[in-house]
Amino acid sequence: MSITHPHAPTTSPAPDPLVWTENLSVRLGGRLVLSGVTMAVNPGEVVTLIGPNGAGKTTLARAVLGLVRPSDGRVTRRPGLRVGYMPQKLTVDATLPLTVRRFLTLWRPTTPERITTALEEAGVTRLADAAVQTLSGGEMQRVLLARALLSDPDLLVLDEPDQAVDVHGQAELFARIEHVRRHRRCGILLVSHDLHTVMARTDRVICLNGHVCCHGRPEDVSRHPEYHALFGRHAAELAVYLHHHDHAHDPERGVVSGQDGGCCHG
Repeated sequence: MSITHPHAPTTSPAPDPLVWTENLSVRLGGRLVLSGVTMAVNPGEVVTLIGPNGAGKTTLARAVLGLVRPSDGRVTRRPGLRVGYMPQKLTVDATLPLTVRRFLTLWRPTTPERITTALEEAGVTRLADAAVQTLSGGEMQRVLLARALLSDPDLLVLDEPDQAVDVHGQAELFARIEHVRRHRRCGILLVSHDLHTVMARTDRVICLNGHVCCHGRPEDVSRHPEYHALFGRHAAELAVYLHHHDHAHDPERGVVSGQDGGCCHG
């Protein structure tokens, strides 16, 4: 996909997208947060939103989820679309006795079998009976991924999933996300600030700063002047460093050879 300038003529979404926005604008508290955003997420595709703090990335994700009302334009979802949402963070009262298994029953009716399957996909089966308050940042993010998978999603919306996760934990988390994408063929809308990790793990990048500055393949966006203006002249060499392993790490089994799940770092 070639890079597109934000003021180029609007193109139609793919023949069967999961969700798309058309000239979407959002005002919050009287302030224009997003202006004229047109984008789409297709089945099996990872689309990543990047941009500086306050650029409107989370607002756009929340608009896609239906949690924020557009002030202009529109959001269209495929009829019957099932969405799984992984928020930036979720705080649990430290005094509340709550196991991971119980935590996963709080939002929707489910079954023990579905919980086990979701925990397996997220790679945290061993934590099923652990207290939520004892989890590390990386473990909690994977539990939140399992929670999102319980809705059997066609679309996963992940808001800064690598927040408060160390480098090794990021590699493990993104390997799991890639496994979910391949196994379920769901689309993924990802919000992130970590250019090193994201650029190696996405199909398309949308660079936001209140509007779409540029979008396209990671290697194209990383060379775009608008991208350099936002992130600095060294951003390109930092962003597209790709590192592939011929093995994956799994906390249940250690190093697993010959699987997809490589990690990336800068």
